[in-house]
Amino acid sequence: MRRRSTIPLLIALAVVVALGVAFFLRAKAPPEAARLLPESDAIVYIHLKTLRSVTHFDETPITRSPDFQQFIDATGIVPERDLDAAAFGLHRMSDPRGPNGAVAYSEVFVGRFDTEKLQAYLRHIARSTETYSGRTVYSIPVEGRTLRVAQLAFDTVAASNMPTPEQIHSMLDRSRASALGTPGSSLLAARYSKVPLLAQAWGIGHIGLPFAQNGRIALFGLELPLPADTDLVASLRFTPSVHLRIEEMAPTDEDARKTADAMNTLLSIARGLAAGSDQATPSAVALRNILENATAEQHDSHAILNASATLDQVRALATASNPAGQQPTAAPAAPPANTPAPPTR
Repeated sequence: MRRRSTIPLLIALAVVVALGVAFFLRAKAPPEAARLLPESDAIVYIHLKTLRSVTHFDETPITRSPDFQQFIDATGIVPERDLDAAAFGLHRMSDPRGPNGAVAYSEVFVGRFDTEKLQAYLRHIARSTETYSGRTVYSIPVEGRTLRVAQLAFDTVAASNMPTPEQIHSMLDRSRASALGTPGSSLLAARYSKVPLLAQAWGIGHIGLPFAQNGRIALFGLELPLPADTDLVASLRFTPSVHLRIEEMAPTDEDARKTADAMNTLLSIARGLAAGSDQATPSAVALRNILENATAEQHDSHAILNASATLDQVRALATASNPAGQQPTAAPAAPPANTPAPPTR
């Protein structure tokens, strides 16, 4: 009798262990939207569903351009409401003065899509179509480029404005193999292990490419002490505070030390400027607190910047950048500036 009661218990225990291992491996694996991207110089991923539930950005009133509103009217898609995840592959272009500029993009969007409306809209604006791997690829002219769009599944859309169809074909191929667990691009395999667990937004590779000026990375007119081709891993986590972590993989320990020293110098300057301001607005106080707690450290050949903020501090900074009476002109989930809005349901 004891043996008969032990066998079901062992089976139940084995099932629980197997499920635990499966959930752990799933949590450690890159999200599918990122695994579908083709080879690229950098990857940026945003889990919009989580960010939406935390920040409620979809409740912010938005003023849209006529073209963007036409897209919404035709497809029924409201990106800030319907997109759950977005992944972008950044491709460095050999000729920065060419029609694709310095950087081209491949993109994967996951959300709720009305297939009939979406395909009708794409047929209407496409210059031509092709069939690849059983899917229709729509070629759409956009500002001297060709944007290729394909629906990979009922909840997934891919796009690329690279000069050739190789990238959109690669995403279609990866989509067909996703059930077998495609590992994704070589960059994802090499760097994703550095992304903190449960990060809702992250970037790996040469993620400074869109901000590169004269071989350096510049943000808001401030040149950072990093070459444009520096390998970085940046991440945002809500736990529930907001944690920013940027890690540079430097060639040598000395290079990492120089980066950490330069970042500490910039933090000191920023702290001095913020402290010297007599403003007592919520945004000014939030900025001072965030800068005070930010750190830059060296760990062997890695330089790491850490900063954190409460949600109230983030809201205060967001309010300062969007003063009363002035609404943002683009959806929070909008794609890079030189590509049209992503299709969703």
